Amino acid sequence: MSTQNTAIKMVRALGFPWATQDPFIFCAYHNDRYPKGNAQLGPDASLGGRAIGQDFDPSNDWRMYHGKTVPGFPHHPHSGFETVTIGKKGLIDHADSLGAAGRFGNGDVQWMTAGKGVQHSEMFPLLRDDAENPLELFQIWLNLPQKSKRVEPHFKMLWADNVPVYEADGVKVDIIAGELEGHKAPAPAPDSWAADPANEVAIWTLKLSAGKTFTLPAASAGLNRSLYFYQGTTVTTDGQEIPAQKIIDLHSDQSTTLKAGAEDAYFLFLQGKPINEPVVQHGPFVANDREGIIQIMQEYQATEFGGWPWPRPDQVHERSRGRFARHVDGRVEEKA
Repeated sequence: MSTQNTAIKMVRALGFPWATQDPFIFCAYHNDRYPKGNAQLGPDASLGGRAIGQDFDPSNDWRMYHGKTVPGFPHHPHSGFETVTIGKKGLIDHADSLGAAGRFGNGDVQWMTAGKGVQHSEMFPLLRDDAENPLELFQIWLNLPQKSKRVEPHFKMLWADNVPVYEADGVKVDIIAGELEGHKAPAPAPDSWAADPANEVAIWTLKLSAGKTFTLPAASAGLNRSLYFYQGTTVTTDGQEIPAQKIIDLHSDQSTTLKAGAEDAYFLFLQGKPINEPVVQHGPFVANDREGIIQIMQEYQATEFGGWPWPRPDQVHERSRGRFARHVDGRVEEKA
């Protein structure tokens, strides 16, 4: 659905994964109502009838994804872009081919630059054996320009207590990248497209209480900006009532006032200056041309991006371990 003479450029249906605009190349939303955990940190429930190793059935309350014992994504490679993983609810266990590791969630964000190549696993350990283990997360793939495609891999934690929150009457915005009303996000990974303020990259999650309004301020012209309306009933903007499960693409140089309908409305907001370079993607590899993809695949076959230093492909940490990050340089961050 296209529009004229409003801030709205187009309204599209949400799918899986969610469609994105340059400089973003992928966005997935996971919302799983996992049951109690068992001794292996997997679901204390039957796995019968599931496509184990490829469990993405949206009709189920929860999914194993590529996990066979623990839900999640056992070790797999990435190259040529960044992953930004927003753990809204529940916990995620990270391990990678560089020896870095972590457990994060409940508002934490992991920003990983794959650069010239890294393997990592992203598992969802069901730590509670006395109650359900709900999980909600976004994973966003942010492209790297050609000059940064081959940088050294890097990962950074934006802990929940360091992510700024803008709050007003019935409005709550978590600012993972960018700035809103003087609330400025922590610095992203150093080689990120988002590290240059001129690129005006914004990644926000927004909750708008029923009947309340929020004005999304104007930015520079020529940016790509999208609002992902993933939960609620309706939102009204520019005189148009839009149902949930829609992507609202906006003109970046116009402000936009949103009014939630009868239920609270939840959004993901992505904005950025387009990189405007060719993008060739082959699964987890992103390059500027086909030759670049072939080179990455050959390197991965030869080196496995450093191999896998962990005892299992679906590496999880001890049940008793709290939130933490262990970096390649040996530095350890511990959280409660």
